Amino acid sequence: MVLPISAAVLLLIIVVVLMRRSGLKGWHAFACTLLGFYLASSSIAPSIKTVTTSVAGMLTGLKL
Repeated sequence: MVLPISAAVLLLIIVVVLMRRSGLKGWHAFACTLLGFYLASSSIAPSIKTVTTSVAGMLTGLKL
């Protein structure tokens, strides 16, 4: 059974794990969030979306 999970939820889980296990501070996570918002509104956003869509497609095409 394949459970689809959004990239935002997956990244949120990774950030929470990093905060608890690796000493990532809340301020660092906040700064990374702001960077994400700024990147989303920049001219590089379509390229980032294309790359992430391609990687997601490649990962879903793998048969384990």
